[in-house]
Amino acid sequence: MARALFDPERGYYTRHIQTVGARGDFSTSATLSPSLGAAIAAWIKAESRIQPRLRHVIEIGAGDGSLMHSVRKALGWWTRRRFTFHIVETSPVLREQQQKRLGSQVHWHTDIESALAQAQGHAFIYHNELLDAFPATLVQWSAAEQRWFEVWVPESLHPHEIDAAHYSVLRHTAFKDGQRCEMHPSIRDWLRNWTPQWKGGAMLSIDYGDEFPQLYHRRPHGTLRAYLLHQRLTGADIYANPGRQDITADINFTDYAAWLREFGATQITCHTLADLLRPHGAPPQLLDAEGAGSAFKCLVHRPQACA
Repeated sequence: MARALFDPERGYYTRHIQTVGARGDFSTSATLSPSLGAAIAAWIKAESRIQPRLRHVIEIGAGDGSLMHSVRKALGWWTRRRFTFHIVETSPVLREQQQKRLGSQVHWHTDIESALAQAQGHAFIYHNELLDAFPATLVQWSAAEQRWFEVWVPESLHPHEIDAAHYSVLRHTAFKDGQRCEMHPSIRDWLRNWTPQWKGGAMLSIDYGDEFPQLYHRRPHGTLRAYLLHQRLTGADIYANPGRQDITADINFTDYAAWLREFGATQITCHTLADLLRPHGAPPQLLDAEGAGSAFKCLVHRPQACA
C-alpha cells in the first residue's frame, strides 16, 4: 500500500493523482462545500482565545488547497494577519495545485517536523482525510487457531510480528472466523516521530472511522477499498490498478486516541462531522445522519501542558 500510494516514480499521490473533487478520483468534504473551512476557522478562533499568543496554523495534507483557501477566507482579513500559515504536503502534484491556488500566502513543508520547527513547537494543527491515506496492515482472524494472521499480497496468510499491546484488534478474540480488520502502525510511527516537538496549540483531526470494535459491525471483509474515477473497488479489484487509484481504510479511533495519550496529548472533544458543520450552513449530504455526517469523526487534542 505504501508503494502503491507513495513510490517516488509510480505512486498514486506522488505521480498519478490528477485532482481532488468532481473531476478527480474522489471528493472530500472540503471540495463539496466551504462550510468545513468556516467550521475550522471558528475552531481556530475559539482556540486562539484560550492560547492568544499562538501565531502559527498548520494544515497537513491539503489536497488541492480548497480547505486552506476556505479557512483563510472565513477567518477574515484582520484575523488572517495574526497568523503564519503552513501546509505539509508530500505530493508534488498536489503541492503544485496548492501553490497555484494560494500563492505566497502559505509556507510549504514536506514533513510536519519542519513546520513545527518554524513555529517553535507552538501551532494550531488540522487535517481532513489525512489518516485514511496512511498504509494499513490487513489481518484476518482464524477461529480454529484462535489467532490473527497478516494478509500478504498476493493474498496468503502469515503469522504477524506486531506488538498486540498497541493495537486493539490483536487483543480481540470474539470475531467470527475469517473476519478481516486493518491496523495502522504507520500512523503510530508518524505520531511518535513528531509529537515530542509539539509544545503548544491544538490539533483537529477529521476522518472517517469509528471506535473499536463497532468499526467492524457487519463488515466481515473489513474496510480496505480503492477509488478510481469515483468508483469504489473492493476485494481483488483493489490490486488491479496499483499506483493509479486511491487506496484507503477506515480509522480505528480507539487506537488513535490511545496513541496520542501515549505520546503526551490530551483529548478535549470528540464529535461527528455533522456536529462540527451544523452551525456553518453545510449542505444536507454533509449533515446526513446515515452518511458522512456520522461516518466522519472530529477529535481535538492538545499537548498535556496546554490541556
